[in-house]
Amino acid sequence: QVQLVESGGGLVQAGGSLRLSCEVSGRKVGFNSQGWYRQVPGKQREFVAGIARSGHTDYAASVKGRFTISRDDAKNTVYLQMSNLNPEDTAVYVCNMEIWWGQGTQVTVSS
Repeated sequence: QVQLVESGGGLVQAGGSLRLSCEVSGRKVGFNSQGWYRQVPGKQREFVAGIARSGHTDYAASVKGRFTISRDDAKNTVYLQMSNLNPEDTAVYVCNMEIWWGQGTQVTVSS
């Protein structure tokens, strides 16, 4: 059974940083691609960042240069380092790997 468990969310002031983690069990992260998405009530889920099997990364225009996705194969964990956060980044951040999704972690940025 594949499970994705996010952690690292919280409340941070504008300009601050957070690092989200997505611990994966049941499948090796290095054999798949992963992504981070975010969800705001009343809006569609939005792609934030992705990392392919090859290690190639991709970012939404709104976070490029501020967020970094990475993967630790030994820990079977995917990370999202977020810097220079602003209130528009407030959302539930959800980890994805192929067909599997985590439950999400809340990130709230105060102005």
